[in-house]
Amino acid sequence: MREGQALASIADLQRQAEAAIAAAHDLAELERLRVEWLGKKGRISQLLRQTGSLPPELRPAFGQRANAAREAVEAALARRRQALAAQEEARRLEAERIDVTLPGRPVWRGRRHPLRRVEMEIIEIFRGLGFTVAEGPEVERDYYNFEALNIPPDHPARDMHDTFYLAGDILLRTHTSPVQVRYMEAKAPRLPVRIIAPGRVYRRDDDATHSPMFHQVEGLLVDRGIGFAHLKGTLAEFARRMFGPDTRYRFRPSYFPFTEPSAEMDVSCPLCGGRGCRTCGGTGWIEILGSGLVHPAVLRAGGYDPEQVSGFAFGMGVERIAMIKYDIDDLRLFFQNDLRFLAQFR
Repeated sequence: MREGQALASIADLQRQAEAAIAAAHDLAELERLRVEWLGKKGRISQLLRQTGSLPPELRPAFGQRANAAREAVEAALARRRQALAAQEEARRLEAERIDVTLPGRPVWRGRRHPLRRVEMEIIEIFRGLGFTVAEGPEVERDYYNFEALNIPPDHPARDMHDTFYLAGDILLRTHTSPVQVRYMEAKAPRLPVRIIAPGRVYRRDDDATHSPMFHQVEGLLVDRGIGFAHLKGTLAEFARRMFGPDTRYRFRPSYFPFTEPSAEMDVSCPLCGGRGCRTCGGTGWIEILGSGLVHPAVLRAGGYDPEQVSGFAFGMGVERIAMIKYDIDDLRLFFQNDLRFLAQFR
């Protein structure tokens, strides 16, 4: 083979390869052409293997030209690959194009649950009256939940606190009053003790006005010379701040093992102004909490001498306050997670 013929064959193969590459429609076809021309058995690769069979005087020029052809084909493949990738990206962008003229989709904004809103409002009112927030465990010992609060094992009041026992004397607390004893134990004999104890509590009840899990806020004030007038003044101010400045109140004698004397507190119905309506049963009054002066046995359990100090305590259900405040007649609505219900509380 003459040198001119050999070099012409290389140039011809290069032109064929470049023409085929330029006509490739997609990346898959381009990969097939790469294998056809530059693979181990490709046409240009086979051409390079012929170098050894040529006369010695033709080998340098032939090898140099064949390598140049290989590089030219590789460059053509790279250019076409880049062009096809750009075309594919353009097609994908067009197919996935976002119409910015469409109105945006509304984003749901979270809001505080109505129970949490009411609980925070109660906390802020008592903080403004000088109380601090104290917390305690929801899984409690029988001693703190009952005995330290003057409720011995056979006391009838335990029937009102039917709860969930976990093991032995370990139970889910039925009120946040155990926090009062725990706090006094930790603080005694320092004065004053002025706390509120918000949190979840548990009782085996489930109907339109009761839930197995609900929320309470307990309050405790212990100091020298504390009497019922201090209790009335504090709770009257709370009622006015919670339900409005024109709210009237009254106290009715009641019984709680951990206070003596004890009283229920009623407020004038905030929905009818005390005139009588469905919510207040036509009486004009609604019960909101229980209260009383701390029983001497509870003070002693907390490490204080009832001959030297006295105090008052109170407790309210957050759900009850929320039902009164928002005129809700079924407590279970708070726990059903119905957005139509919850969205009303902005």
